[in-house]
Amino acid sequence: MLRPIKEWVLDNVLSLIPDKAYLKLKYRVVMHKKLNLNNPKTFNEKLQWLKLYNRKPEYTTMVDKYAVKEYVASKIGESYIIPTLGVWDKPEDIDWDSMPNQFVLKTTHGGGNLGVVVVKDKLSIDKEVIIQNLKKSMKLDLYKRNREWPYKNVPKRILAEAFLEDKTTQELRDYKFFCFDGKVKALFIATDRQTREEPYFNFFDGDFNSLDFKQGHPRNVVLPEKPSTFEKMKEVAATLSKGIPHVRVDLYEVNGRVYFGEMTFFHFGGIVPFEPEVWDYKFGEMIKIPMIN
Repeated sequence: MLRPIKEWVLDNVLSLIPDKAYLKLKYRVVMHKKLNLNNPKTFNEKLQWLKLYNRKPEYTTMVDKYAVKEYVASKIGESYIIPTLGVWDKPEDIDWDSMPNQFVLKTTHGGGNLGVVVVKDKLSIDKEVIIQNLKKSMKLDLYKRNREWPYKNVPKRILAEAFLEDKTTQELRDYKFFCFDGKVKALFIATDRQTREEPYFNFFDGDFNSLDFKQGHPRNVVLPEKPSTFEKMKEVAATLSKGIPHVRVDLYEVNGRVYFGEMTFFHFGGIVPFEPEVWDYKFGEMIKIPMIN
């Protein structure tokens, strides 16, 4: 019962606090330190700064999992876009009969794994359970929770996409590229998402050298192999991130082809510590932003 009460407080009481004051409060509570917005040094601090002072209308399109497809296609071509099977305003409107045996459902306004349903066998699913879970996900508001303002005006819809799986890895691995004004400086690979309760996250630099830190999730002692399309993925990520101080571009490699996943402006909301902390400063140095008085 405690968790629903906390969520109610976050969604209703704390949502009344102005963005700047809210971010300072949340940063203090979660990170156990004062948020320096006048002269931010760390990666997490600079993400909070960008939330407040780098607001461009097109960012809303870029975080909308449905609208971003057209935007990305205009930049790099249709071949990188995962086929759309349908889009609906409510989970109850999903046209199950039109879906193939395998497909993926996701909310257009969510982040990470929230609101993602992977269907590998349509005949064995419980549609009502899926509908109820998606209804809960439709209530997610990343703006209220972390003041990630690009999500504030994203239409809440359900998107159906083609199911993809790489024959070599037997999964759909995420390759998440940290980009800084058109330059790829680092990435992490999420593995075992479908087989473990908590996936592995392994970080690498822009040349695919393993980085000795963790953030949010454990590292896999068995390093994931370098994808065959690594250089193409870097090229795609660089193109999509030009003119943006920082954005994370998430891509997939499926049977020798690159597919676009999503764009994330505030990795982990900017409130997850690096272990060891020195990497928070190292990543922070990669973001070039003007200072404010």
